[in-house]
Order: sequence, then structure tokens, then C-alpha cells
Amino acid sequence: MYSKEESLKIKKEFWVQFAETYPRKWILYDTKIKDVTFKFFVDNKKAQVLLDIEPKEEEKRKIYFEKIQSLQTILLEDYLPEAILERNHYLESGKVISRIWVEKPNVSLNNKSNWNEIFDFFNETMSQFEVFFYEYEDYIKDLEINT
Repeated sequence: MYSKEESLKIKKEFWVQFAETYPRKWILYDTKIKDVTFKFFVDNKKAQVLLDIEPKEEEKRKIYFEKIQSLQTILLEDYLPEAILERNHYLESGKVISRIWVEKPNVSLNNKSNWNEIFDFFNETMSQFEVFFYEYEDYIKDLEINT
């Protein structure tokens, strides 16, 4: 078990090394869609690349999710065969969002021998996610186009 300070140091070292290994600008919060963001996540059990859809208006969340869901076959066949789409994902806070993600189980932030595997997973998965998003961005963004 690590102290809080040790855990923070490991996290910082992890993210610095990831940025040095893959020095590029990711979309992340710059989707140009309010409250639709890409995220990297890693803990002591898994690594994930996430697309969180969390507008305050339930109707917008529903529309954005359904638009991506309408592209599910393309997403799974051409980009991310392991992607999981979840219309109602409950955060620890109790907030409900929609989430699309890919997970790599059995890796740990605290195990430095896993880091390159996690970095490669993050790079490959986020790159595919971004290519998909850029390809269908206009359709996803346009709330006037129905699914």
C-alpha cells in the first residue's frame, strides 16, 4: 500500500512518461461539443479510454448517445471492436452519463512493468477513437439531424 504522497508521485510520473512516450495533442476536452469529452483512465486493475457524454439536459445526452449508437456497427467493425456502449452509466457520485469505452483489464498503474503496455493501449485506442470521431463529427454534433 502506498501513502497518498507516494500515490500522487507515481501518478505524476506515469502521466509525464506517457506524454514523453507519445508526445501529441489528443482531442480530450476539445471535441467542440459541450460536455462530450474523451478521457484516459487507469487504476490498479484496468486501463480505459472513454468517451463521456454528460450534458445537463437529458434530451441532449440521449441524442448524442443515439447518434453514436446509430454508428455502432461502423465503430465496432472498422475502429474499435472491443468498444462498449452504455446509455446510462452511473458515476460514483450518482450522476448518470452516457459512456462509450474500451477497457484493458489486468494492468496496474502501480506496476511500472505494465506502463508500456498501458501507453500502447492508450495510444492505439485513443487514436482509433479520434479517427472515428473526426470522420463522423459533423453528424454527431448536429442536433438537427435525427438518428
